[in-house]
Amino acid sequence: MNIQRFLISVAVMAATVMQVLDITIVNVALPHMQGELSATPDQISWVLTSYMVSSGIFMPLTGYFTHRLGQKKFLFFSIVGFSVTSILCGLSTSLSEIVAFRLLQGISGAALVPLSQSIMVATFPPEERGKAMAIWGMGVMVGPILGPTLGGWLTEYMSWRWTFFINLPVGIISALLVLRYIPDTERSQRNMDWMGLVLMALGVAGLQFVLDRGAQDDWFSSTTIQFAAYLSFIGFIGFFYHTRSYKGHALFSPEIFTDRNFVTASLLMAFLGLGLFGSMLLQPLMLEGLMDYPTLTTGLTLAPRGLASMFSMMLVGRLINRIDPRLLIIAGIAIFCIGSYQTTQYSLVMGIGWVIFPMILQGMGLGMVFIPLSTLAFSTLPQRYSAEAAGMYSLLRTIGSGIGVSLVVTVLTRHAQVAWHNVGGQLQPFNPALAPYLNHLNLTEQAPQAAGVLAKELARQSQMIGFLDAYIFVTVAFAAMLPLVFIMKNQQHSPQTPLTAPAD
Repeated sequence: MNIQRFLISVAVMAATVMQVLDITIVNVALPHMQGELSATPDQISWVLTSYMVSSGIFMPLTGYFTHRLGQKKFLFFSIVGFSVTSILCGLSTSLSEIVAFRLLQGISGAALVPLSQSIMVATFPPEERGKAMAIWGMGVMVGPILGPTLGGWLTEYMSWRWTFFINLPVGIISALLVLRYIPDTERSQRNMDWMGLVLMALGVAGLQFVLDRGAQDDWFSSTTIQFAAYLSFIGFIGFFYHTRSYKGHALFSPEIFTDRNFVTASLLMAFLGLGLFGSMLLQPLMLEGLMDYPTLTTGLTLAPRGLASMFSMMLVGRLINRIDPRLLIIAGIAIFCIGSYQTTQYSLVMGIGWVIFPMILQGMGLGMVFIPLSTLAFSTLPQRYSAEAAGMYSLLRTIGSGIGVSLVVTVLTRHAQVAWHNVGGQLQPFNPALAPYLNHLNLTEQAPQAAGVLAKELARQSQMIGFLDAYIFVTVAFAAMLPLVFIMKNQQHSPQTPLTAPAD
């Protein structure tokens, strides 16, 4: 890699890590924000919801603003905007302020990941694209994995506000590197497809609201959730119909939806987001809620998964030009599923080694899937569509992550409730295991403390069953990716779709 490409990689990697890390680092600080801002659990969730909704709406506009402003100016404005709004979030003194600033932060940072991916695709020649995706993938994958560790340390030893302030030095370095080394692209007078934007915003905002609020509002038993789901359905159906029939320059070029590799890879990326963020949500909740791990210890326990992802990405970056990328994806899915299956064997009495080893396998599997998948997604697309396609690709990863988190939370809570009733039905005097258990604690069935001890243990055991069922769901969902891999073609750069096609 020459020095120019290296510095371009550093610039876009810094922007990518800053944005992706922010998504998870803030989660750890939510309880502390809630107390200081005098918010209820229901209200504080809007700190996450506001960011996800605004980011999801503006992420697909990456192609439009890249054409209008050029990639250099657009990336610079996005970094500066994200850094400034991060500072404003850290200085917030009320819930309304932080929600408003998080909306602006989502708008300004929406393009950072897809634009950085587009720049990496354009910077590296086709034969080195696997290496480029490996470098870019480290920021996208390792960021959310290291987020809980860094967020726990900052929150415990400094303040929740530093989860936002930490973006400033990274943003300054990235912005300076962008001004100096990122090449610009030609600008074109592309008109905004306002109808497409409204329909897409309606679909994305409605879906994000359903995913973020569904578990709390008991899903479709809530009239609000039903209404949001209806609006989302109308928005997406209208958007796809409008895109196919629009005579002008649509928000997305219809050609990107006719590329088999890109469409299949985008669906696979949605499943990948489901598995990644679903498992990331479960493990901190289990370690802190059931096993009483301190926040910082939980973060350190999750760190080996990030290191394993980095190792596998570097390995795949070297192998991807020698081995069929589809074989690497299949191997990654298999390794992740092995690790995920081991999490279904967790228990309340296991040691820390049994917690870490499955995470290492999961991290290795994710790294092996992410790089070849990102490479194949753009292998048959003309380069002039890379910015638009990267926006859609990142949007589907975000939607998949939201769906994964919502479904995992639903499985966890519902199955824990079912287990509580099933296991609770066994707590009766005729159960031969009851007396020996209480005798071991120097209690009898008639002791006043017995009811409290049994209720506490019932809650722990039923929650553990809920976690195990949620791990099973994650394993099955990730394994469901496998059939889609066989639909994809190996990367072939045909003359009809040259990756070096000029930008229009």
